[in-house]
Amino acid sequence: MSGITVISRVQDEVVMSKLTACEPLRCADESMQGASDAAFANIQRQMQRMMDQMQKGFFNFCPNETWTPSVNLYENETTYVVCVDLSGVDKERISVEVGDHKLTLRGAREVPTLADGKAAEEHGNRFKVHLMEIDHGPFIREVELPENVAREKIAATHRNGLLWIELPKK
Repeated sequence: MSGITVISRVQDEVVMSKLTACEPLRCADESMQGASDAAFANIQRQMQRMMDQMQKGFFNFCPNETWTPSVNLYENETTYVVCVDLSGVDKERISVEVGDHKLTLRGAREVPTLADGKAAEEHGNRFKVHLMEIDHGPFIREVELPENVAREKIAATHRNGLLWIELPKK
C-alpha cells in the first residue's frame, strides 16, 4: 500500500499525517453494489465538505491568501456563459482579462461588516469573531477558453452579486 505524507502547520506546530490508499469495499451481491457506492459517495461528500470547512476556518485568518470564487459554466449552440459568484464584491473592483485561451478574473472582497449608520452605532464599534466562513481579500479565478470563442464580442454583466460573462462562439 502506497501512502502520501501531508505536512501541515497548525499554530506554529508541525503536524505530519500519513494518508494511505485502500481498496474499496466489495459487495458479494451485485444489487447491493449500487447502494453501497451511493452511501460511500455521500460519506465522501460529507468528509470533503468537513475538510473544506476546517481549512476555511484556519486559512481565512491568513490575509495574504487568495480565495477562489465558485463558477458555473453553461453552453448552447451559439454561446458559452460563465457565471461567477461574487456576492459582496464591488463591481468596480473586478478585473476581467482574456488572453492565451484563458479568462482571468481578479479582484478583492472586503471583510463583511455591519452597514454604516444606525445599526453600527447601536452595536458599538468592535466585535469579537466567533466564526468567519465568508471568504474575503484578493481573489483570482482562471477559466480555460475553447478555441472557437469570438473574443471581440465578449460581454459581462454584474447582477445580484453574480458576474455573468457571455462568450459568443465563432
